[in-house]
Amino acid sequence: MRIRVLDPRVDPELEPLALAPAAVLGGATIGLLDNAKIGTAHFYNHLEDLLRKHGVREFIRRRKPDTSRPVPPEMLAELAVADAIVSGIGD
Repeated sequence: MRIRVLDPRVDPELEPLALAPAAVLGGATIGLLDNAKIGTAHFYNHLEDLLRKHGVREFIRRRKPDTSRPVPPEMLAELAVADAIVSGIGD
């Protein structure tokens, strides 16, 4: 049996990426969805500080009830008004 491993990272040699200018963030609202892991809040505090320096106007921070459950529909509705949402694992 043969196993094929796929690497989801972009190869900069094949697909060079250009970062969006920081001005794009000016006035934006960013949603931060905490997955209820121990390190997520600390990471999001740091991320929020960085993004505020680039002009992000507002943050919508929500925390899932626990790690193993999906995001409640009401919470998704609250986050839906954001210009972008960050959802990550804080391990």
